[in-house]
Amino acid sequence: MLILTRRPGESLYLGENIKITVLGMQGKQVKLGLEVPSDTTVYREEVYNRVIEENRRALASKNEDLMQAAELWQVKKQ
Repeated sequence: MLILTRRPGESLYLGENIKITVLGMQGKQVKLGLEVPSDTTVYREEVYNRVIEENRRALASKNEDLMQAAELWQVKKQ
């Protein structure tokens, strides 16, 4: 993990297209401003983790559905 120190008003770039600016600090919170390309999706970590878990569940149920359909197909052929 890269660790950087920035003060309010200072920025950093990720590549050429993403700019992150420290807007302010209040207690234990840091307010960030993000300039990202319009085709880039930005998630908070907890939301991103939920999206990944939902995708895993959807994939698992699709695999189960496919296996059940294959079994039904075999039964109908006989």
